[in-house]
Amino acid sequence: MAQKATKTLAASNAARLNQTLYLTLFFHTLYWLLRAAFYHSTYTRRSLVLYLLLSAPQLLIQLAFERQSRPTLTPDGAVKRAGEDLDAKGLTEYMWDVVYWTYGVVFFVAVTGDWAWWLWGVIPLYSVYAAWTTYKGMSGGYTDAAGVPQPGAATSKRQAKMEKRGGQKVAYR
Repeated sequence: MAQKATKTLAASNAARLNQTLYLTLFFHTLYWLLRAAFYHSTYTRRSLVLYLLLSAPQLLIQLAFERQSRPTLTPDGAVKRAGEDLDAKGLTEYMWDVVYWTYGVVFFVAVTGDWAWWLWGVIPLYSVYAAWTTYKGMSGGYTDAAGVPQPGAATSKRQAKMEKRGGQKVAYR
C-alpha cells in the first residue's frame, strides 16, 4: 500500500472536483432555463454583462482548481500526481467560499431577477472584514474575545517555588 496518502488525496480531489463540476453545470443551466422561461422579456444586454462579469470569478476559480488539483494518472492507472489539497486552509478556503456563494447568487438571480446580483457584494465586504479582524488581532497583542488585555498566565505553586529558589538549575558532568 505504497503512497496511501497520495492515493487518498487523489481520490478526494477527483470526487470534490466532479461534485463541483456537476453543481456548476446545474446552477448555471438552471439560470439559463429560468431566465429563458420566466424573465425572457426583461433579459437585456445589462443582464448578460452582469452574468458574465459576476460569474467569471467562480468559473476562473473552478478552472484553477481543475488545473492545480485534478489528479493525473499514469497509463497503468497509478497516481502520477495527486494535485493540491482542496481542503487546505487560507486562500483555498476563501476560494471555496466564493464558489459556493456565487452558486447561491446565481440561483437567486435565476429565481428573482437581476436585482439579486447585489448579493454578490457580500464577498468583498467579507474580505474586508476578515482582513480587518486579522490586522486587529495581530496588533492587539494578548487580548480576549472582548478586547480586554490579559495579564500573563498565572504561575503554579511549583513554578513559584522554582523561581524563588533561583530558577531551574542544570547540572553538567
